Amino acid sequence: MVRIRSILFFMIIAVAMNAQSYTNLWTLHDCIDYALEHNIQVKKSKASQLSGSEDLLQSKAQLFPSLSAGTSHNFTNYPSSGATTNNSYSGNYNVSANWNLFDGGRRLNNIKQNQIRQNVNELSVQQSENDIRLSIIQAYMQVLYAMESVRANENTVDVSKAQRDRGKELLKAGSISRVDLAQLESQYSLDKYRLVTSQTNLDNYLLQLKQLLELDIAEEIKIVMPDLSESDIMLLLPDKEAIYSTALSVMPEIRSSELSVSVAELEIKKARAGYIPSLSMNAAISTGHISGTDINFGDQIRNRFNENIGLTLSVPIYSNRENKTAVNKARLASITSELERINTQKQLLKTVEGVYLDATSAQNQYLAAVEQVKYAEESYNLIDEQFTLGMKNTLELLTAKNDFLNAQQELLQAKYMAVMSIQLLNIYQNKPVDDI
Repeated sequence: MVRIRSILFFMIIAVAMNAQSYTNLWTLHDCIDYALEHNIQVKKSKASQLSGSEDLLQSKAQLFPSLSAGTSHNFTNYPSSGATTNNSYSGNYNVSANWNLFDGGRRLNNIKQNQIRQNVNELSVQQSENDIRLSIIQAYMQVLYAMESVRANENTVDVSKAQRDRGKELLKAGSISRVDLAQLESQYSLDKYRLVTSQTNLDNYLLQLKQLLELDIAEEIKIVMPDLSESDIMLLLPDKEAIYSTALSVMPEIRSSELSVSVAELEIKKARAGYIPSLSMNAAISTGHISGTDINFGDQIRNRFNENIGLTLSVPIYSNRENKTAVNKARLASITSELERINTQKQLLKTVEGVYLDATSAQNQYLAAVEQVKYAEESYNLIDEQFTLGMKNTLELLTAKNDFLNAQQELLQAKYMAVMSIQLLNIYQNKPVDDI
């Protein structure tokens, strides 16, 4: 009975350890979802959006009257001996209101600007989220490539070790010379060095991905190695023009640049309002009291109570070129915004064209690399057999082996470059990222 309990205990521990290791595995979607929730830049963009909401509410409140209340109190000393009383205390109390009735449309245009800026802030959040998606995809694919590169180099080291060991046996049998064995030893050392280098690259890419996810220093990250098929790599792509056209309509930076032009145009209208007269209304009620008189406090408050209301018209005549400068600078800012809009479109075009070229080139390279690996492997296997029979020398064997290894690396590069470019193009088409 005790033995059965022990077995059950270790089985539970094993299951728990497997479950724990599984929870540490990250898919591409896991990385993107986690980054969108924890990335600092995304959080900052959302905070800016909330700040813009406050600006919009404040600009709308400027259309209404302002109301304030105040009181002032003074103590006065009269040191002259002829004064009736040497000390006097006075107090004043008031409630006032001010309402800007007309300001040439400056406040209305300011509201429109803040509404547009609020839309820009929302687009900025989307842009930050897209940026982190793009960065995560690139880092994730680099990790996958590095993982497969490590596996390939591990296999190569195993083969090199076996060839070195076989070379020792052939040396004892007199089939090869010490020079041949030295070359096999050198190749074994070189392959071990390549393995260390590929492992270092993997660690660096994992660190980059971990930093993008804002993970703590003590947290480890393990990536799920997907089973990619040729259909995933050779996915049929839409026309480049169609991708760019879609990107122009869905990418937030394009819409944001267009809205910035609208903000600049409203700034011109606000600047022109400086030439237009403004009208405001003010009203107040007040009262007060002073000590040292025969009138009591209540009577003073009642007798000194007053009400007033007035209108103020301000007509700009000469403002030391302030209004003209403001209008000219607003026009120049509008021109700059239009240029920024055009530049943003051109930058998007360059990016889409570059990613599209990477995708198509990688797909073509992948097809060529598949053939290259096939024939390089056949050549290496044949030369390896001939080397064992003494028909090929060590240099020929190692040359065929390195050709085969290089072909494998080129296949891996083309494979993950194609998959990465396809995923990036999904972002520019506003498509969901494939769960690879």
